[in-house]
Amino acid sequence: MRTLALCGTPALGMPPEQTVLIDPETPIATATDLGLTRGDGVFETVGVHHGRMLDLEPHLERLAQSARLMDLPSPDLAAFRMAITLSVNEFLDKVGRPPVTALCKIVYTRGEEDALVAPPGRPLGFALTYGFPDPTEARENGTSAVTLSRGYPLGIGNEAPWLTIGAKTLSYSVNMAALRHARTLGAEEVLFVTTDGYVLEAPRSTLLLRQGEVIVTPAVTGGLLHGTAQRAAFEAFESLGLKTEYRDIHHDELATADALWLADSGFLLRPIHTLDGRRYAVDERLTMAAVRLILAGTL
Repeated sequence: MRTLALCGTPALGMPPEQTVLIDPETPIATATDLGLTRGDGVFETVGVHHGRMLDLEPHLERLAQSARLMDLPSPDLAAFRMAITLSVNEFLDKVGRPPVTALCKIVYTRGEEDALVAPPGRPLGFALTYGFPDPTEARENGTSAVTLSRGYPLGIGNEAPWLTIGAKTLSYSVNMAALRHARTLGAEEVLFVTTDGYVLEAPRSTLLLRQGEVIVTPAVTGGLLHGTAQRAAFEAFESLGLKTEYRDIHHDELATADALWLADSGFLLRPIHTLDGRRYAVDERLTMAAVRLILAGTL
């Protein structure tokens, strides 16, 4: 089951058109859309848990931030909010009983190729909602991962802003290639590290590391996305009496961590039980307590 809403006015300043639900099989992008031909666009994925959206506004804010980093026209967040709401509500109406988890993917592209010579052109925006496998087992049992080089040093975005570090772009070929490589090594996930040995993030999630009574995540200034699920997880861990901290994390610190998690919009929190062949303790009780608190904050 999938439901699709097309943004009538995805960018501010465009002639107003109505945001509408359409058949997911309806063609909405041409063969010359830059999002399709060059990955020239941005996206977000909103989790829908037990029929309720989690952190919609932070996702919209991050969509706008990614658009700025990509020099895309400013997105009309009201139009995207409407598209998301229409798509999610239609999905929930059609499935009847809300699933444990569904996802709504928001996509915003630069549009046709003439936008390169006559900006802003006509950007494309849509929201697609679909089911997601029940994440309960993964939250309880965890996942395996390997560390792989991201190919650049810490903080490269400051000296090379054209790399669009920190933007959630449609150009995901490196991330997908890394995940495929991980599977050849017998792992499910990847943790990227810099060439000077600092931990960044996973292709689709953020790392959290426990050291005693402190939960740590890599500082966003090092060159990564500020995870929405990670922020919710920090609030949950703080409510459980733990301290939280953003800072640069060196690869060597992973070996002595008391626990590791990945945070994302679908699973919310997944422990890492194995990293580069090293086993880690899985605290199912703490993980599920944090997940319950995150879910209590759904909108």
